[in-house]
Amino acid sequence: MKNEIGTENLVKGGGLFYPEAINSVAKDVDLLFYFIFALSVIVFVGLVVATVYFLIKPRQKPTKHLTHSNTLEITWTVIPTILVMIIFFWGFKDYLRLQVPHSNALEIKVTGKKWLWEFVYPNGYTSVNELVIPEGRSIKLLMSAADVLHSFYVPNMRVKRDLIPNRYSALTLYSEKRGTYTIFCTEYCGDGHSIMLANLIVKGEDEYQEWIASAGSADDDLPLDELGKKLYTNKGCNACHSLDGSQMVGPTWKGLYKKSRPFTDGSSAIADENYIRESIVYPYKKIVKGYYANMPSYAGLLSDREIDAIIAYIKTLKE
Repeated sequence: MKNEIGTENLVKGGGLFYPEAINSVAKDVDLLFYFIFALSVIVFVGLVVATVYFLIKPRQKPTKHLTHSNTLEITWTVIPTILVMIIFFWGFKDYLRLQVPHSNALEIKVTGKKWLWEFVYPNGYTSVNELVIPEGRSIKLLMSAADVLHSFYVPNMRVKRDLIPNRYSALTLYSEKRGTYTIFCTEYCGDGHSIMLANLIVKGEDEYQEWIASAGSADDDLPLDELGKKLYTNKGCNACHSLDGSQMVGPTWKGLYKKSRPFTDGSSAIADENYIRESIVYPYKKIVKGYYANMPSYAGLLSDREIDAIIAYIKTLKE
């Protein structure tokens, strides 16, 4: 099964260098970038033209020996200084807008771990690889990493911030347009770095309130194996475990149930319900031979019914 996180938003409605901007801060960042880009092109062309001119210009004997020129020195000092200060204050203004949340900001806790994103909302609901926010409202992300350095990046908002283990970093964002956008990890964090993606879903305020009120209950009527199939993608299991027997970061789920599993400490066990549950909640207790202790614990991320659903789905994946 393929990851359902799409990247179509990166090629729709954008410009030459950036995808579509979905808030005013992103548009201001773009404007500053194009200002610096245009300034760099003008300076570069000017230097090339001057260089070519002096290369082909016939040499003449100087009529006057010049040691210095106050006018020239003041010009090449004052003009660059003015331009640099314009760029500095312009960029600093945008930086502050990304640092200071509004008084009514919605605070969401973000944890990056190999190789998924975990989002905890004010009501305690936790989602994996899916961040849902209301349109037009300031959002404060309180972020940290559970293992190694990660980096939270939303191209359509032009925002990026590192997540550091045992330390909080904050990021303010908001969207002026509804839709689904892509979140990336832009700090290399191991084998699954390239698939550490998440969806940013922007809803209207009323629609968001309905979603957060019913979050987690929409799948209550699904049969366990169907729910497990859905969780395989929604909870990021597909980042490390294949369904077709191919080797990935973690063991394949195909034919896993009731199979003997040899461990790095020389022991072994049959992959029954108890083993699979323990591997989900306490993944470091038994490490399968040939693999590393890379899997994060899903304790608190999955309900008992969701764990039962994943076990039921694994039972259907026979060799």
